[in-house]
Amino acid sequence: MKLFKNIKINRDPNKSHIPFRLNFLFFIVFLLFAALIAQLAYLQVDYGQKFRSEVNSANNTTATGNVQRGSVYDSTGRVLVGNKSHQAIQYTKGLSVASTKMYEVANKLGEYLTISTDTLTDRNLADYYLAGASNLKAVAKKVTTSTDETVLYAREVAYVEKNLTSNMTSTQKNAAAIYYKMSSAYSLSTVNIKSTGVTSTELAEIGEHQSQMPGIKVGTSWTRSYPNGTDLSSVLGTVTTEKQGLPSDNIKTLLAEGYSRDDSVGQSQLEKQYENVLRGTKSQTEVKTQDGVIQKEIKKYGGQKGDNVQLTINSKFQEKVQNIIMSAAKTAGSGNPYSPGAYAVVLNPSTGAVYALAGASRNLSTGKVTENALGTINQSFVMGSVVKGATVMGALQDGVITPTNSTLTDTPIKLAGTAAKTSWFNKTGATSLSLNASTAMEVSSNSYMMQLAMKEGNFTYASGKALTMSTSVFSKLRGYFNEFGLGVKTGIDLPGEATGYQGTNEIGKALDLSYGNYDAYTTVQVAQYIATMANGGSRIAPHVVSAITGTNSDGTQGAVKTNVKSRVLNTIDVPSSYFDVVHQGYWDVVHGTSTYKTGSTLASITPAVAAKSGTAETFHGTTATETLSLATYAPYKNPKVAIAIVFPGMNNSTESKINMVTAQEIYSAFWKYYNK
Repeated sequence: MKLFKNIKINRDPNKSHIPFRLNFLFFIVFLLFAALIAQLAYLQVDYGQKFRSEVNSANNTTATGNVQRGSVYDSTGRVLVGNKSHQAIQYTKGLSVASTKMYEVANKLGEYLTISTDTLTDRNLADYYLAGASNLKAVAKKVTTSTDETVLYAREVAYVEKNLTSNMTSTQKNAAAIYYKMSSAYSLSTVNIKSTGVTSTELAEIGEHQSQMPGIKVGTSWTRSYPNGTDLSSVLGTVTTEKQGLPSDNIKTLLAEGYSRDDSVGQSQLEKQYENVLRGTKSQTEVKTQDGVIQKEIKKYGGQKGDNVQLTINSKFQEKVQNIIMSAAKTAGSGNPYSPGAYAVVLNPSTGAVYALAGASRNLSTGKVTENALGTINQSFVMGSVVKGATVMGALQDGVITPTNSTLTDTPIKLAGTAAKTSWFNKTGATSLSLNASTAMEVSSNSYMMQLAMKEGNFTYASGKALTMSTSVFSKLRGYFNEFGLGVKTGIDLPGEATGYQGTNEIGKALDLSYGNYDAYTTVQVAQYIATMANGGSRIAPHVVSAITGTNSDGTQGAVKTNVKSRVLNTIDVPSSYFDVVHQGYWDVVHGTSTYKTGSTLASITPAVAAKSGTAETFHGTTATETLSLATYAPYKNPKVAIAIVFPGMNNSTESKINMVTAQEIYSAFWKYYNK
């Protein structure tokens, strides 16, 4: 450094201080940018069109394909809903395929393949006919020209529909049906031309001439199968067919989720509720095209079959209960012209697991009885005295009675301006009984329940007095009913559940509500109500699915992926002594000592059961009818099963015990299958 110590540098303030080497570097960078810009201009101007053509003529795109839906198994592993595979003739549409090309392929394919033409419209036939270049040219000479291509084509279609479609041959119609299916595909999507019933001759001839029909191939399609019968078909639900395609009310959402327009999708009940589980993951295929024609397809991902759904329902027990209900509905209808059917729900009171949903609808005109298990969740009926346990529990919670002070006298209720309302055993007042809450349930006292309602409405009853309660008593009574599932959705894992029917707040009807002769409930609501009573106050959502499982490599049911947990909707947090009162009432209905106990028919069942029967006064038009219902659980000390049964529209001139006889048969079947 000493060499430079005494050197003095004189700087000229008017001269640039940027070194020559830096200036030279800037110059080189400038030249490079200029060359790059020149090259870009050269490529854009001289070769732009060429490159655009190459991009349009060659392309690699990923196409997706359908996979099998997951299966539905019963609680023992039996297949309730599976898949049946079919060889199918399919068409994968290339990029920018002209209608004239599809016309040629449709005609060629029509030489070897026959499909249904039943749904062809004149418009379909016209579109096919005009896809032929020579046909279009000939028709164009017959119509008034227009500069608007849409208007011109509409005129051409109208001409063909009017003059030519009626004379088309069966061969042309077959080709038109093929063309229609081909034209429904969008670029690089695959549609089934014929998904079932393809013959060996068709397969052989198409395979031999496949090279002459771009986009046509042999593939596989699946349809739903029911190897163990259709006793639960209304609950299992359905999937859309290829013809139906995606549901119109949800098509935009489904398309956004990756569905194709002709995909099968769950459209009702279990198939719809668990669509995301059952649908699976589509296969992925890399498609190489040249000039819009598919040159090569390379499968990158084979897809994943949908996961399986395992039910809480034993199909053998379900079949038995369904047969019991079908038979009982026929019996009920034989002497009751207005009987619309019968329904039963069997479930686990501790978990909410549904053991059986059985229903039968009866056509009032023909008397024909058909399966309608779904009616257990979407048909509501006035149930009668079966709800009196909830009335008693509400009065205990409201404090108008206590477990040790609940005695009232059954007497006809006579209010100003109305006919007397009485219990079934005390129509005249000659059989007035002193009853506590449990014995009032045993003999099914209407008078006792009405007196509880009046107390909850702060009304002091006296014979002949006008009823002046506030209508707020309705919300109070219904609130207590709702706690147990009556008048609210139960939360069952199926779509379309009804909430029941709630009458108007006409004050006199509050008394009818108290003993179950006003609002209407579904059978599954009654089942949830009695299950909540049986388990000590936990209202649990019923569920028909127990687990989601995978699939083994051999196609059998695989390991559990997700177990469905019980869902407690609310808890009735009251002293156990309140439940003791109601439980004793249910026991006394069947095993009590009163001459007027209403459930003695069930006394022979083992293990011993508790129950509450119901008889509601109803009408079909002006004809008086009645609904017979039953809510029951067993064993009494440690409940394992709860059952709800309803027979609406019965003849009110007979004293049928069909509800209890049906319960005996269901209990017998349950213990047989439960113990297994």
